[in-house]
Order: sequence, then structure tokens, then C-alpha cells
Amino acid sequence: MDSILAHKLRSTLTLLGIIIGVGSVVLVGAAIEGLGSYADQTTAKAFGSDSYLVAQVAQVGRATRAERAAKLRRNKRIRPEDLSYLVAATGDQIQYSGYRVRFDDVKAGSLTFEGAMVVGASASLAEIRDVAVEQGRFFTDQEEQNRQFVCVLGNELITTLFEGQSPLGRTVRIRGFDFTVIGTQEKLGSTGGQSQDNQVHMPFHSFSRLYGPEVSMPIFARARPESGLSLASALDVTRVALRTRFKTKPGEDDNFDTMTPDSIRAFVDQVLGLISAIVVPVTCISLIVGGIVVMNIMLVSVTERTREIGIRKALGARRFDIMLQFLTEAVILAASGGLVGLALGVIAARLLGLVLEVDLPVTWPYVALAVAVSTLTGILSGWYPASKASRMDPVEALRHE
Repeated sequence: MDSILAHKLRSTLTLLGIIIGVGSVVLVGAAIEGLGSYADQTTAKAFGSDSYLVAQVAQVGRATRAERAAKLRRNKRIRPEDLSYLVAATGDQIQYSGYRVRFDDVKAGSLTFEGAMVVGASASLAEIRDVAVEQGRFFTDQEEQNRQFVCVLGNELITTLFEGQSPLGRTVRIRGFDFTVIGTQEKLGSTGGQSQDNQVHMPFHSFSRLYGPEVSMPIFARARPESGLSLASALDVTRVALRTRFKTKPGEDDNFDTMTPDSIRAFVDQVLGLISAIVVPVTCISLIVGGIVVMNIMLVSVTERTREIGIRKALGARRFDIMLQFLTEAVILAASGGLVGLALGVIAARLLGLVLEVDLPVTWPYVALAVAVSTLTGILSGWYPASKASRMDPVEALRHE
């Protein structure tokens, strides 16, 4: 420690590579964990916790044009008649809702919200996708069957069209039709860069009156609580019903697509695993550079203290004693840099989380990795200088000026 503290500036410059490397590993690890948590939260917001999706094409990740074209050729279109069939066949066990989307302007008085996400769905969508209503209520089955022009607004539309005041009972205009606002949605934020607060939910049949029939549409579904079915069991019931509807032969693949929250999370975990496998080793390169610098400084230290080594050997120090002395110094150097880098990485993660308004948790695996790698760097980079010092001839060392 005396040797390290005697050359404070040299020791600090020596450790910069290790400090930057360890800090980078911790920060990258926190970012990866934060992305995973964010993906889970946004999946729950956009998809619902226990719901699943049935569609002609429902692909997680980016499909090639050929794959998508093949599915469009093979898979059956999902039409309103298929939704009616599923409700009639399995509706006592499972809730279903068609789901149609258009982007359109929404007006209130002289104000206009451009490019709102207009959603046509069944009344059951509120339970299927855990749609959180802050004020008022979601529309009912009766309002859907009667094709009433009612709607539920997202937070951005309320702020823009009603300047943050309660819009309940007031009217908005979409494609020339007046809709009465009966509810407001809780602020959700964004999912994958797409805002979830610019939505307007309206009854399915009212949506069809505005935009006409759909060629193919997705269907959201969820097991009824009283049915006792798990997500997987409910999905199997829906698949069997649709296979019967589409006359799919035994042994053949489904001629429709399904998607669950688990499949989305698995894809996200796969992407994050790939990022981790590439980025973490790259950030460790600075640790290798830091190790080279530590080795260089330790070689300088051995040269400067040659006479000291000769005196110690003359007084009976063994090769092991000399080697342990310099190896310990190298490990203390690297471990000190690792601890400083760890502290800076934690501080950077906290500050970045506050700026971006996301949670960037520093997890123990990445902390252990950073400290272990920095310590190992000290051992590896100090081994050769320590070995060189231990092999010195005491007579030659004592004569060194």
C-alpha cells in the first residue's frame, strides 16, 4: 500500500482502463436488466397478463417477406363469423373480443388530435387486456349490440382536446360521427416506441359502421375466471374449436397463428441474451487494456525496487515471498480499480435511470462478474512481473543502482 500511495498519480492513471471497463460492465448489465423489466411491463400493458391472440398472421420478431407470404397463403382469414363461432362454441369458458385498429383524427370543438389510434373491440376487451379505466367506465355488451356511439379516451387525447379537464359526458367527432365520452384510460406510457395513451376505444359494431368490414382481424381471448382454465388450456380449447371450424386434418399444423405473452417474453429474452453475449465481452476489452497497463507499471516497479529485492533475498526471503509481495500489489491495484469502477457504474446507472425515467437495477451477477474479472486481471497481469522479481540473483540485485 505504501508503494501504491507513494505514486498516487501513476496508480490512478494505471487503473483508468480497469475503472472504465468495470463501470461499463455494470452499466451495460443494468441497462440489459432494465430493458428486460421494461419489456415485461409494456407487454402486460399492451397485451394483458393472461390473454392470448389468434390471427391469420401473428409473428413475434421480424419475419422475412417469404415467411409472411407463405403464412398469408396457407392460413385462413379470421372473420367476424369466426368470432361468433368461437363465442357460441366455447364462450362459456373463454372471453373473446375482435380487435380492429385505424389511425384517424379526433376532434372536439375547434381542437383536433391527429393520428389517434382508434380501436374497435368487444366490451369484454376491458377484462381480457386489463384495460385500466381511471374515470367513468368501459362500454357494455348492450351498448355494443345497439351500435351506440360511445368511447373511452386515452390520456393524450384528454390533455390535448380537453386541456386536462374531465371529458365525461362530452362529445368527440370521428369521421363525421359524434361519440359520447363515457370513460378515460389510465396513463400507460409507450410500448416499443408506440404511445399507448393516444387510443380511442369504441364498440366493435360502431367501428364497423365507420370503417366498413375487415378482410381479416385478430381476436384477443382469455379464460373466464370461473372456468379454472390456465392460459395454455384455454388456448388449446380455442385451437381445437378453430381447427374444427377450418376443417384442419389431424396431424396437420394449425392453419392460423397464435401468440401469448410468454412467446413475446421468450423473444425479448433471446434478443437481450444476444445483446449481452456481444456487448459484455466488448466492454471487457478495456479490462484487457487495463491489465496490460498494470503489467507494464509492475515491471517498472520491479526495476525501481531491484535493490530492495536483493536485500530481502540476502536476509532469507524465498522466491515465494518475493512473488507474493508483487502479486499482492498487482491484485490490490486491480481490485481497487474494480471497486472504484463498480461505484461509478452504480452511480451512472442511477443517474441515467432518473434522466430516462426508467428503472436500471444493478444486479449481483454483473457486480460479481465485474469484481471477479478485475481481480483476475490483477493476478494475470501481475504474475509475470512477480515471477521476474522472484528469479533475480541477490548479488546482482544488490549491485543495482
